[in-house]
Amino acid sequence: MTPAIDRAKKARISYTVHEYRHDPSAESYGREAADKLGVDPARVFKTLVAAAGDGLVVAVVPVMQRLDLKLLARALGVKKAAMADPALAERVTGYVVGGLSPLGQKKRLPTVIDASAEAQQTIFVSAGRRGVDIELSPKDLAALTGATFAPVAG
Repeated sequence: MTPAIDRAKKARISYTVHEYRHDPSAESYGREAADKLGVDPARVFKTLVAAAGDGLVVAVVPVMQRLDLKLLARALGVKKAAMADPALAERVTGYVVGGLSPLGQKKRLPTVIDASAEAQQTIFVSAGRRGVDIELSPKDLAALTGATFAPVAG
């Protein structure tokens, strides 16, 4: 169990945990997850941490797309956003890069989920460890993280 899975379990939402053998030499953790789970990459989302305004925020975007920092800043109503230092992201969330989950973080950060997630019945996000994803509805993910939906992928 990870804090992300524990959070979903405590919330009593419908979810499925998917595990696969992680290859440490994989170029993209998200792409690897989609390939190994045999899932349309449009349903697999990566969790990124950015600095925006006076603090850190979480962005959840499809693995085959990039986070558009200008769109993220606009969605948050701030002037500018930049990627957070990976070591800081790990320290604040309690997860390692490649296993960052939007669920069960040490400190709950403002979260924005790319609007494309709303078109999916379920999406896959990291469950807090490389090689483990959790499948859940985008609405449940938003409810559990206090997230908003906005177009932030480019």
